[in-house]
Amino acid sequence: MRAMVLEEPRPAEEHPLLQRDLPLPAPGRGEIRVRVRACGVCHTDLHTVEGEIALPKLPVVPGHQVAGVVEARGAGADRFREGDRVGVPWLYWTCGACRFCVDGRENLCDAPRFTGLGADGGYAEAMVVPEGFAHTLPASFPDSGVAPLLCAGVIGYRALRLSEIRPGGRLGLYGFGASAHIVIQIARYWGCEVDVFSRAASHLELARRLGAAWTGRAEETPPAPLDAAIIFAPAGRLVAEALRVVRKGGVVALAGITMSPIPQLDYRLLYHERTLRSVANSTRRDVRELLELAAAVPLRAEVETFPLDQANQALIALKESRIKGAGVLVP
Repeated sequence: MRAMVLEEPRPAEEHPLLQRDLPLPAPGRGEIRVRVRACGVCHTDLHTVEGEIALPKLPVVPGHQVAGVVEARGAGADRFREGDRVGVPWLYWTCGACRFCVDGRENLCDAPRFTGLGADGGYAEAMVVPEGFAHTLPASFPDSGVAPLLCAGVIGYRALRLSEIRPGGRLGLYGFGASAHIVIQIARYWGCEVDVFSRAASHLELARRLGAAWTGRAEETPPAPLDAAIIFAPAGRLVAEALRVVRKGGVVALAGITMSPIPQLDYRLLYHERTLRSVANSTRRDVRELLELAAAVPLRAEVETFPLDQANQALIALKESRIKGAGVLVP
């Protein structure tokens, strides 16, 4: 099968992903093989190929927003039938025994495996996954449209919940890529006013089209204080900017897997019981809830598709903020 493989991390501009012909993976006990129909391109993939996060496995096939169909089952795998349409998100496997798994916080598992990082992912024609970590996809969504929901949507949904925004509140989104353009649709569905901060004019245009109440750069001040803010852009300097415009008792949630250093903060920005918190991974429950919500809203991902062999070009476009919405690879 064809796959785009990372053998050594390098800047995206150096085309670190190499097209390889790999053996078709055989599903083991409790696993299924998924024929990939679409795979979203995520900032985490960019951090992976550029070596900004620890790589437990090399070579590795990136990609963790996978939409496809079950084409083979390993021994004991009976949750799905061959031909069923499934999605594979970032969370690939958890131990189920550590204190975090036991109390429902499997996103913080002590020994997790993640799709496209510790296990080969969806930048390929096929992949295997434990059946308990695959998800039934809503029939109303096309493959390329549902793929970005499996991480951009899910981590955005978790960040939205952890921001403690309430229906009718005022929410700020810093950075407006794949995740934020889905989050704004959920927030608007909840009756929230949403202010969007970005450097990219095309992203601000999309934000206004999706119902943003106000748009501008991070250094600007929105018309009213924010009840909560979510920072998607991996720029530590944005923390102070968000705290500056969040009301007393508000929450600033950091949705990225990595971020540049956060500069020294004036305590007055954090005072009055403002909360600064990170968002780490997601749970299977998050995925199920987001997919149900996606059908109810209904969510619509703006996508730009790329052939599988143009994965490097897709990552460069992502890095340069040239993708409106979400990038998706189609094998």
